[in-house]
Amino acid sequence: MHKRSEELFERASSILVGGVNSPVRAFRGVGGSPVFMSRGGGSHVEDEDGNSYVDYVLSWGPLILGHAHPAVVDAVIGAVRAGSSFGAPTLREIELAEMVRSYYPSLEKLRFVSSGTEACMGAVRAARGFTGRDKIIKFEGCYHGHADYLLAKAGSGATTLGRPDSRGVPASFTEHTIIVPYNDVKAVERAFAEHGPDLAAVIVEPVAGNMGLILPEPGFLDSLRNLCTHFDSVLIFDEVLVGFRIKDGAQGHYKVRPDLTCLGKVIGGGFPVGCYGGKKEIMSRVAPEGPVYQAGTLSGNPVAMAAGLATLEELGKEGVFGDLENRTRSLVAALRKEAESLGESVSIVSVGSLFCVFFADKAPINYGEATGTDSQRYGRFFHSMLKRGIYLAPSAFESAFMSTAHSYKDIDKTARAFRESLQESAGGK
Repeated sequence: MHKRSEELFERASSILVGGVNSPVRAFRGVGGSPVFMSRGGGSHVEDEDGNSYVDYVLSWGPLILGHAHPAVVDAVIGAVRAGSSFGAPTLREIELAEMVRSYYPSLEKLRFVSSGTEACMGAVRAARGFTGRDKIIKFEGCYHGHADYLLAKAGSGATTLGRPDSRGVPASFTEHTIIVPYNDVKAVERAFAEHGPDLAAVIVEPVAGNMGLILPEPGFLDSLRNLCTHFDSVLIFDEVLVGFRIKDGAQGHYKVRPDLTCLGKVIGGGFPVGCYGGKKEIMSRVAPEGPVYQAGTLSGNPVAMAAGLATLEELGKEGVFGDLENRTRSLVAALRKEAESLGESVSIVSVGSLFCVFFADKAPINYGEATGTDSQRYGRFFHSMLKRGIYLAPSAFESAFMSTAHSYKDIDKTARAFRESLQESAGGK
């Protein structure tokens, strides 16, 4: 079934580290070897062996319109023909920035970068430069990219690999990073009580998506806002993964306004783009306006800007967001119905156009509970779904994504495969 993929993985392993260019792609969390994809269209992808799958990975989130959406393809081709890179300002940078701000009013000024990691690095540096302080708070299981001082108790691939802290990061690089449990207000209050005058920022995924999908408990985000305001610290929302996946963003949905926001994924429409931005008084400290240096040769790349513009223009059409969220709710309801009919202990978490399946009696609310779910069962379930033509993340600690291209036919197929895969994966089969 995957002969060609297996041959390619063997070939890749001789030249690429682990045979992949990002750890979670290696299937270490589910066993077996990765499937090599060859093409995508709408809600489907096809592998090198010609197998077709309903895709809920969607390049880990950015393909909110599905694969090869005509508007995005046309925009990208037009941009490439006009010149793929200039290293100089272009009109599209302004247009995309204005469009992003129309969705996220808290981004009074922003800076484009080429990845979510860069966005979080820039935001933390800006916060430190603005406050003149060094220490930051981050949360167990929240992943903000692979910057040294943020790669402590990270989620996503780090969790899957069983190495929440990376080798190669000197202890001195994380001495100013204070780790507290997600959704634990009391722990945050204790951290502020001890370090408040030295805390430059709190960085958080307002909806955690890198230890599976974990929603903020009522009052959690409000408490972060209040503490940061009281101690003159900067509140940073990392919405790289959930940005535009929730109408009005997590900050609009939960009605909590951060000082800085990091975005990525969707604003690139499938291309490498990120941005960070927020209050003018903070962002004005960033070079060339201020002394906080940050730069990037390919930041604001015209092809990536074109893809992002086309994506957000399509999302902005009347009824698109509502229909996407309705389809997500339909899928989640169908999956829950199948699980309940089988008496399975499965928790399905959902918000906006994201969802996640946990093999646990109740949905986890923090990193410790997430890592306590049955990841071995998830591995068996993953392969059962894969052979039935459903492509999910090859890790129990990732979120799944819907696109506007997913149809109700896809939903019905997924629900049938879900039922059969629950039965097949039970009992260590």
